[in-house]
Amino acid sequence: MPGQTVVPASQLEGISTGRSWTAWTRSGVISGQPCHCRGHPGREGSHRGSPCFGSLRAEALYLAKLSSVGSISEEETCEKLKGLIQRQVQMCKRNLEVMDSVRRGAQLAIEECQYQFRNRRWNCSTLDSLPVFGKVVTQGTREAAFVYAISSAGVAFAVTRACSSGELEKCGCDRTVHGVSPQGFQWSGCSDNIAYGVAFSQSFVDVRERSKGASSSRALMNLHNNEAGRKAILTHMRVECKCHGVSGSCEVKTCWRAVPPFRQVGHALKEKFDGATEVEPRRVGSSRALVPRNAQFKPHTDEDLVYLEPSPDFCEQDMRSGVLGTRGRTCNKTSKAIDGCELLCCGRGFHTAQVELAERCSCKFHWCCFVKCRQCQRLVELHTCR
Repeated sequence: MPGQTVVPASQLEGISTGRSWTAWTRSGVISGQPCHCRGHPGREGSHRGSPCFGSLRAEALYLAKLSSVGSISEEETCEKLKGLIQRQVQMCKRNLEVMDSVRRGAQLAIEECQYQFRNRRWNCSTLDSLPVFGKVVTQGTREAAFVYAISSAGVAFAVTRACSSGELEKCGCDRTVHGVSPQGFQWSGCSDNIAYGVAFSQSFVDVRERSKGASSSRALMNLHNNEAGRKAILTHMRVECKCHGVSGSCEVKTCWRAVPPFRQVGHALKEKFDGATEVEPRRVGSSRALVPRNAQFKPHTDEDLVYLEPSPDFCEQDMRSGVLGTRGRTCNKTSKAIDGCELLCCGRGFHTAQVELAERCSCKFHWCCFVKCRQCQRLVELHTCR
């Protein structure tokens, strides 16, 4: 929009990210106790998802597809939500107003996963008869790593936006970002309260793994990838600014911190998926840790995704495990990448058909003020896997 610019947050010095995660723990978010900070009306534009709720155990994200659950406004509703362990049910009861944001975050995660993997053999397809993504995420594969990361990020993102938009009583804008920056602009507006969103995601999403005891290799993997998902948001936090002055001049510039578009978070995690590190558990001192299976690889960072076992090829349908296979999938005849017919169809070949598409054409602007188009038919070649 005119007068508005976006600059990377990494270029700015001395920016506070708001209350620390430890501070939020003391205020009651991590323990599931109510906080006592009041929200403030924020800027418009909160992300709204579908009217369904998703459990934060990645295997139970299928709850995000349920439309029978309306607004979660009563404690009895928490008891009816499948997939939650008792500690999550307790948190649900103590944080009823936040649960609709959790629901939106779960749906957002599913939609982003399906977008990022739309051209892959495994494309995040969901079935009503199976938990979301089937048994794919019960195995320690890199696909499971991505699902856990994007799910954790989705909740942190949705809760943060709900805080800034004034939907929640327990939090509001990040008021710790104020004054004049070293670059000379005025901190103002409603900075996204990412500290609260991350803290709530940590407490609610991670509790299942911590309840098992975080020493099992799968729990270590899930906890690591959960945190990597949240860090994908933190790493890409940005600063948005608006100019004020006569005739659009920038005599005064006010800025605020904002979460990145969730599509950007999805792209970042997809890159981490492609470069994920295969790990194995090993005792380090008195505790267990995940280390690269190949000693020649450098240790992974907190922002990398890790996995424990290789993925299947996803070529053939296996309904018991939720793998749909690639038969009937549309492929790109000219591409040599994974979306190409050779790779996507797993060497089985492909069918080619002429398909007639209806599309708008010959559009003209008429004064005043509408656009009128013709409906045209166009023949295209469609390639589908055998």
